[in-house]
Amino acid sequence: MKRTLRCITVAAAVMLLLTSIGLAESANSFFDQGFEKHQQGDLAKAIKLYTKAINDNPAFAMAFQMRGIAQQQLKKYPQAIDDYSMVITCGEPYFKAVGYYNRGIVKNITGDFAGAIPDFSQAIELDKRMAAAFFHRGIAKSKTGDLAGQNEDFCQAAHLGDVDAERWLNTYFPEWKHPPPPPPKPTPTEGPT
Repeated sequence: MKRTLRCITVAAAVMLLLTSIGLAESANSFFDQGFEKHQQGDLAKAIKLYTKAINDNPAFAMAFQMRGIAQQQLKKYPQAIDDYSMVITCGEPYFKAVGYYNRGIVKNITGDFAGAIPDFSQAIELDKRMAAAFFHRGIAKSKTGDLAGQNEDFCQAAHLGDVDAERWLNTYFPEWKHPPPPPPKPTPTEGPT
């Protein structure tokens, strides 16, 4: 009896393992097909295939990411925001940074500049070298009236290699590369003689 139960348990475990491997292969296959359609410009078909991949693997961060990009390209901004939010929920730190960044981009596109700033800040917190996040946060800050914050973010983006930020700074704030001169040294005061 114990031997039979052990055999049934082992058989069930093997079946579960094979099923999960099959689902992972299926999710990857749907993703690959969706990516191919995406590259061909068939965004509607790509979204359907990314959705199938997500249905097979609800924590497939890359599928959410690519579906979000396709939604954004189709100007389906609320759906893109939902997908980027799922990237943040499901992804590893790098994916989370990209999810925050992309969600911030969509918020900038739709005019939610105040909502975009925290997303770009989170992206920067996760990836301190993400020049584009500094640049786009600077844009959002300028739209909310924080011009000093814009300049700080543009300078940081330029120092990290963002050519758009550098071009803007060179045009409108050419002294950005040069630190301000140190304050003059105090002259020694003459004491009593």
